[in-house]
Amino acid sequence: MNFLSKILRRKTDLAEELNTHLRMAVADRVARGESQESAERDARREFGNVSLVADVTREKWGWLRLENFVQDIRYALRQLWRTPGFTITAILTLALGIGANAAVFTLVNAVLLKNLPVADPKALVRVGDAYQCCVNNGALADGDYALFSTETYEQFRKNTSEFEELAAMEAGFNFFNPMTARRDGTGSLPASSVSEFVSGNYFRTFGLQAQAGRLFSEADDVKGAPVVGVMSYEDWANRYNRDPSIVGSTFWINTKPVTIVGIAPRGFYGDRLSTAPPDFYFPMKQIERLKDGDYVNDPDRMWLYVLGRVRPGVDRLALQTKLSVELRQLLGATPSFSSVHDRPLLEKAHVVLTDGGGGIQIMQLSYTSKLKLLMWISGLVLVIACGNIANLLLVRGMARKTEITVRAALGATRGRVIQQLLTESVLLSVLGGIAALGVSYLGARMLLALAFSDTNVPIHAMPSWPVLGFALSVSIVTGVLFGVTPAWIAAQSRPADALRGGTRATSGGASLLQRSLVILQTALSFVLLVGAGLFAASLNKLQNTDMKLESKNRYIIAMNPQTAGYLPSQVGALYQAIEENFRAVPGVVKVGISTVTPMDTRSNNDPIQIQGQPDLHKMAGWNRVNADYFDAVGTRVVMGRGIGVQDTPSEPMVAVVNQAFVKAFFKPGQYPIGARFGDPGPSPNAAAIIGVVEDTVYNDVHSKVQPMTFIPILQRAAGDTRPLDKMNSFYAGSIVVETSRPMDDLQTIARRTLSAINPNLTVMKFQTLDQQIADRFTQERMLSRLMVVFGVLALLLATVGLYGVTSYTVAGRTGEIGIRMALGAERAEVLGMILRSALTQSLIGLAIGIPVAFYCVRFVKSQLYEITNISASSMAIAVVTLLLAAFVAGLVPARRAASIDPMRALRME
Repeated sequence: MNFLSKILRRKTDLAEELNTHLRMAVADRVARGESQESAERDARREFGNVSLVADVTREKWGWLRLENFVQDIRYALRQLWRTPGFTITAILTLALGIGANAAVFTLVNAVLLKNLPVADPKALVRVGDAYQCCVNNGALADGDYALFSTETYEQFRKNTSEFEELAAMEAGFNFFNPMTARRDGTGSLPASSVSEFVSGNYFRTFGLQAQAGRLFSEADDVKGAPVVGVMSYEDWANRYNRDPSIVGSTFWINTKPVTIVGIAPRGFYGDRLSTAPPDFYFPMKQIERLKDGDYVNDPDRMWLYVLGRVRPGVDRLALQTKLSVELRQLLGATPSFSSVHDRPLLEKAHVVLTDGGGGIQIMQLSYTSKLKLLMWISGLVLVIACGNIANLLLVRGMARKTEITVRAALGATRGRVIQQLLTESVLLSVLGGIAALGVSYLGARMLLALAFSDTNVPIHAMPSWPVLGFALSVSIVTGVLFGVTPAWIAAQSRPADALRGGTRATSGGASLLQRSLVILQTALSFVLLVGAGLFAASLNKLQNTDMKLESKNRYIIAMNPQTAGYLPSQVGALYQAIEENFRAVPGVVKVGISTVTPMDTRSNNDPIQIQGQPDLHKMAGWNRVNADYFDAVGTRVVMGRGIGVQDTPSEPMVAVVNQAFVKAFFKPGQYPIGARFGDPGPSPNAAAIIGVVEDTVYNDVHSKVQPMTFIPILQRAAGDTRPLDKMNSFYAGSIVVETSRPMDDLQTIARRTLSAINPNLTVMKFQTLDQQIADRFTQERMLSRLMVVFGVLALLLATVGLYGVTSYTVAGRTGEIGIRMALGAERAEVLGMILRSALTQSLIGLAIGIPVAFYCVRFVKSQLYEITNISASSMAIAVVTLLLAAFVAGLVPARRAASIDPMRALRME
């Protein structure tokens, strides 16, 4: 403000000084005998153009450009204020176009571009480049390892001095059943919590400080140390209201006492972006005390991701080679690679070092292709919006042609006119960009609701600094790119035109550029409409796929007996109590108990060999179920019988398989009932096949139905000599309840029923089977709905553009239309003439858009389900929709043209 005040003061001083010189010159001439009038005239003639002298002087000061810029801003604001219809339309158009892009960029930035909230994330390096969700997945087919055993991690850390720190973290912590947590002394029931086991230097590797209390040290991560935990800030704030007494208190985790020693820093959501970030962190060496299973000592159990901080100047390629050599040495000493048959696999074993700033990029791999597609789609919407802005500016420029020619006649240079008009368009774009921030916030909230419903993903809709910069940059670029051409065209006016009158200057209808922009908008909006139809059809196919199950009045109750303190030898009595107590609830028809359920996110796979047949090296999923299970999920038995109450632990082991299993392991026409299968090799622990069921979908509709085996929930093979309490596969994960009617209160009943059996037994998650199925289509549903939104938005913008050009055409041809009607043209003829012009532009746009749409299908085919080309119905709907919109856009200006009074039009002419 001081700088501007100084400019205004010096400008005033300059004007006063010039006027003083003029007065002195006049006074001197009067003193020599000239009259006052003659002296003033001659003095001004001798002095020259006062304004020009002032401009030249200010230019020497270097402030003229700044003054002109401020003047242009003020003038542009006045012009925009005087035309509220134009201003509001332009700002809303830009807000929708830029806001849609900013909303998508919010998600892209948070998922794909954002680093972990840790110290110096760029120095982090991950050992591995693949995502393997679960324990014991081992290597990919080419020998690429991403998961490691405890021993491998510790040897890497010990022998690789190139790392300042090397931390390990549990894989699949939120993939399988979470743990239960209850604060000691509160009397509350245990709650489901997501927990992650990490190395003792985990937080130190990330350079983090505790929000309260302390974080882990090396002493916490040794066998025999007191079991301690760190709570996440989000859980501390949301569930315990930042109670400071949490630090030092005891929590019962899976019925085991744990002391909470600290709170993780605010904003830290773990080592990976996830829909269910950890609520608790525990030292990895304590996993056997909180979870059953020999994770730490088994050299074949791959369960850890590894991520570290590399020292400056280290050659990553050389480090990668060193780690790969060490990995092969370590694997060669494990039982998994003890045979000669495994040597070729060992030789291929290697690791790939990748940037670790984004952490373990699980969600990034899942959402990358879809987010890139959304960026392209929102970009097309922005192009359509920019076409509208360019058309609006062209129309506005032509309407102001008289004003511009007068300014040119008074001495304004072409460059000065272009600068002023360009300033106006950039200002308009900036205002649109500011309005777009509100649109982007609402759009980002909608995106998050579609993509991550009912989750705790740490992504927020509020625009961040990168998003603010993105919106501002896009708005400025839009203003410059799409404002310079209208400004240039408007600035071509010749001063002589101002003397001929203004009406002729604006006649002639829409220009070729305006029509071309409308045709481009039509073509692009048609492509988006076709895309919306394709994705809607794909989602409809997915949702109507026959999954060979019944979902009506079916409820899924997730549980985990292990976290409630049950041993495998105790779960038989538990399952019997669950069946009896739930069957006693009025309205309950069937009570199924199983390891996994249809369309669950979990899966269990093992190699399978049919006795008497060669090893086919094929995998099959397995599921332990009770007698009610198949009826509870609505899967029909098509051959033999299902699991029955007679298949008790004391009876020989039996199994039911699905049709995909029969197709994979038996020749056509071969009878499967009575055949036995088990682990590859001379396996004594084989099960006899007693039945075949339909191919119910268990994992993903997109992929083929996998071979599945179903085993009685408590049976074990006769040759299985493991202690009973080591049979972790006996732990069921779900209860499937079929009811005779909808039961909205079943979740409350389920919690009460399980608590009555054991207070430590809690409902981990409650869903209808329909909801569980719908959760598997979240990304497809997001894409489909957004494609429809973007398609409708593009159609709306294209319709507004066509309406604007048609209205301008009518205004420019008022005189012509008046003459036509004066010479006898009927109103219907005028109406048809204007509508034909509007529809012709749309038809040309369709002629361009149809082949483009067919070409673009190849780029989205991978995102569609069983759709490889555009159907005739989708094409017809898009064509009819677009032509109907074009008809509506042209009808209003056409009716206005048909109502022109010929005499009034001729008087105006």
